[in-house]
Amino acid sequence: MKHDRILLDHGSGGRASHELIASLFLPQFDNEFLREMNDSAVMTIGGTKLAFSTDSYVVDPIFFPGGDIGSLAIHGTVNDLAMRGARPLYLSVGFIIEEGLPMADLKAIAGSMKNAAAEAGVVIATGDTKVVPKGATDKVFINTAGIGIIDPDVNISGQNARPGDKIILSGTIADHGITILTCREGLRFDAPLKSDSAPLNTLVAEMLAASRKINVLRDPTRGGLGTSLNEIAGQSRVGIRVHEETIPVRPEVQAACELLGIDPLYLANEGKLIACAAAQDAEKLIDIMHKNPYGRDACIIGEVISDHPGKVFMKTIIGGNRIVDMLTGEPLPRIC
Repeated sequence: MKHDRILLDHGSGGRASHELIASLFLPQFDNEFLREMNDSAVMTIGGTKLAFSTDSYVVDPIFFPGGDIGSLAIHGTVNDLAMRGARPLYLSVGFIIEEGLPMADLKAIAGSMKNAAAEAGVVIATGDTKVVPKGATDKVFINTAGIGIIDPDVNISGQNARPGDKIILSGTIADHGITILTCREGLRFDAPLKSDSAPLNTLVAEMLAASRKINVLRDPTRGGLGTSLNEIAGQSRVGIRVHEETIPVRPEVQAACELLGIDPLYLANEGKLIACAAAQDAEKLIDIMHKNPYGRDACIIGEVISDHPGKVFMKTIIGGNRIVDMLTGEPLPRIC
């Protein structure tokens, strides 16, 4: 380990987070499920293929344009299950609440979770509540875990990208990250910014109904698109080439990123997915995605290549080539 204390970098979802998991947690907990480093573990119990996932939410502020910590917690775990091709079914919810939190805020968060669960078609089947003294936490933290069922012929994993696959992105990037940043800093822009937090399980189900030649799904949350592409390239031991001009960024998001000196490639998304799919089915998938409200801006942004395994390259708008590395440092803590 490079450090003798935990830094904010270790929670960034980027290189420091991966090093922490690989050097500290994996040696302690090593098993076939964790070793895959996917969004959720896949296991077969009694002949049924299940996906199982957990995540914790500490976003600051707890209310933001486009959502709040409650809906974000539901969407996050639903999406982690969907990224293995699972149909999410049941969730658990654990609250750690700071003494003094207004009851009206907690009621609003619970109501938001109820609505998010209803939209995703999942049941909150169990939960836990803890209250800690003022200052022992910051307002409220939420943990969610979930299970879902995977069809026997679906095999989606970060290890499955193959040379020739097309890389599909479901929509614009950086909406969540830049919204949290500007909200936290009190910055205002002419065009309002809004988080993209959303459940993607219906979109994934429609994609799988159209094609079973989807090899990888990944929601580019912490660390953004750039880090997620590096994770896929490393897990599958392939190269990835993307084209800058095809990656959609809303004009207002691009303007805010330029003003703040932040690369949108590394900002979090909470309602987008990356898919690596066989080239012959890519256009069919795009057509299907365009019919879903959460995939209407879907496009092909690149391809998987056999050269340079573990590396991600970007063909820039001006015709150059840029190496897209994994996020280093922590540009924005407590993003989700």
